[in-house]
Amino acid sequence: MTADQKKDTKPRCRWAENDSLMREYHDQEWGVPEYDSRALWELLMLEGFQAGLSWLVVLRKREAFQASFRQFDPAKVARFTEADIQRLLEEPRIIRSRAKIEATIKGAQIFIDMKKSGEDFATFVWGMAGNKPIQNSGPVLAETDLSAEMSKQLKKRGFKFVGPVIVYAFMQAAGIVNDHSELCFRRKAVTRLKHGKL
Repeated sequence: MTADQKKDTKPRCRWAENDSLMREYHDQEWGVPEYDSRALWELLMLEGFQAGLSWLVVLRKREAFQASFRQFDPAKVARFTEADIQRLLEEPRIIRSRAKIEATIKGAQIFIDMKKSGEDFATFVWGMAGNKPIQNSGPVLAETDLSAEMSKQLKKRGFKFVGPVIVYAFMQAAGIVNDHSELCFRRKAVTRLKHGKL
């Protein structure tokens, strides 16, 4: 344990206690309601890259992902070609999975198609949650009925790597559900954000 860790005695969710990057992410981002469509899409795509790995792996590579995927601008990513896929497969700073890279490009195209048809991505995901953060006071689950339904609707639109477990992790990260533990110092602060507006 470092000197900084000894000084920082704030009670946190257990998963964030042992790594400084995870603590920073937990303290500043995780569970804070996100209403921006582009940011929500980026988060969902990054959760897809996490599949089979840990979120810490993605966090450590997040800046490289953002640079490689043009700051996750859906309009730019939607136009990626086979040359871009090859470029990404040769980029050692990101997770080099062809299936996940192709899923992200397809996800950008779906995002654009939804927008063109008048379906806003933020309105879509938040609408499924009743347009306000869910304050979970029970055990933290790997998936829920809502994540299963959201997964179903995302798959119906053509998204990949959006199973119920990945979608629930996305919901937690995006503040659609507040899963900070009852003893976590961030619990009350995040709960106060529940009246945010779309």
